[in-house]
Amino acid sequence: MNEAVTRGAGATLPRNRMEGAGSGLALVMDELAHGVLVASANGQLMHANQAARYELARREVLSVDDGHLHTADARQSRILVQALARAESGRRSLIALRSGDEAHLSIALVPLRSDNADATPTIALVFSRASVCDALMLCFFARTHGLTPMEEQVLGILCQGYSTPVIAGQLGVAVSTIRSHVRSMCSKTHSHGVRALVGKLAVLPPLGMPRLHEPLH
Repeated sequence: MNEAVTRGAGATLPRNRMEGAGSGLALVMDELAHGVLVASANGQLMHANQAARYELARREVLSVDDGHLHTADARQSRILVQALARAESGRRSLIALRSGDEAHLSIALVPLRSDNADATPTIALVFSRASVCDALMLCFFARTHGLTPMEEQVLGILCQGYSTPVIAGQLGVAVSTIRSHVRSMCSKTHSHGVRALVGKLAVLPPLGMPRLHEPLH
């Protein structure tokens, strides 16, 4: 007989189905553009999805050594340790970790509750995305709305925060050409201006491009 676990008010779910659901959830997490990892209150890494493994393998803002999370310097370490302590006490928070002048990473820390009072407290760390819209969803959006390859390229640069004149300079075309592409994209996507257009990409499902599994050192 399958061992059952409680779910909700009196409902039960066989343990083997729970384990299967957990495995499926891990696969879903690997599809996200957001890095997500689970750690203990002392910074021991317990799980990381594909996007988080990629970020950790870069070893810029956050890395893993001897199974524990490490930051770029002592000041960043204090920020992370304090946030983990807040999460251990049940409080959520948002921190910004840096490495040098350029590399930075915003992380939301969320305490994960368990029905088992004896279980080790765990904390989810959710990373910010590198851009407003990942290349995969930009491609899907362009196909859905019938954008041309040039319009898709212009939209991708718009999502990086560049202005029309800057985009024109990058692509070596007239500013009027870029404005024409923007008008066409707004018409095809029923958007009232660039802000609304970029906003539609910002709220798309956060799916990321498949990445090769990187070692965490």
